[in-house]
Amino acid sequence: MLTKAELQRLRSLRDKKTREALGLFVVEGEKVVGELLAAGFPLEEIYATPEWPGRKTHIVTAAEMARASHFPTPSSVLAVGPIDRAPLPSGTLDRGLTLALDGVQDPGNVGTLLRLADWFALDRVVLSPDSADLFHQKTINASMGSFVRVRTHTADLAVALAGVAATTPILGCDLVGETVHELPALRDAVIVIGSEGRGLSPAVAARITRRVTIPRLGAAESLNAAVAAAIVCDNLRRAR
Repeated sequence: MLTKAELQRLRSLRDKKTREALGLFVVEGEKVVGELLAAGFPLEEIYATPEWPGRKTHIVTAAEMARASHFPTPSSVLAVGPIDRAPLPSGTLDRGLTLALDGVQDPGNVGTLLRLADWFALDRVVLSPDSADLFHQKTINASMGSFVRVRTHTADLAVALAGVAATTPILGCDLVGETVHELPALRDAVIVIGSEGRGLSPAVAARITRRVTIPRLGAAESLNAAVAAAIVCDNLRRAR
């Protein structure tokens, strides 16, 4: 049975400040919790109704799950895990393919970007501090398990990019630039995706060494951040 204090704590994890203060995040859903467990992620608490066939630490009723749930339609399982943010070591961006998110504020987009980084086997994802929280439930759910498979860091992008070796290109996705279809094979590169609304921030834009664009053939104003990143990553992988 859920106590009032437990229920309040679970619901409070919707708020980023509370998550950071407690060092915990919450995730809900049969598929995503199952994926985290399968990947060996150290979930601390698993609240589940009797219908959930997997591991559980607390058995709750459907009514209790409905009160604890962050969704209009609750699932049969809700889990709590520890927040662990890995610092970005110096020189890391010089090697391999990095996806850098410059103020991408929609958690669903951030989760989808983690998923495509997993799909294309990128070496890491770096989020600016003003991007959506990595531990937001929508981010984790949208990543479809890639949350635990992709190496992620949060860092001041302008500072991090300033330290990138001159031999490693920093590709800025923009409406103006060289066509992505002509990108050469790149073993090392940083792919920067800007905010959905404003694009690249001035401080980050100043660090871009090559601007790339996806040729527009129709009348759409722009592409979704995750769609644009997928097209760029696909072209980089095909070139290789």
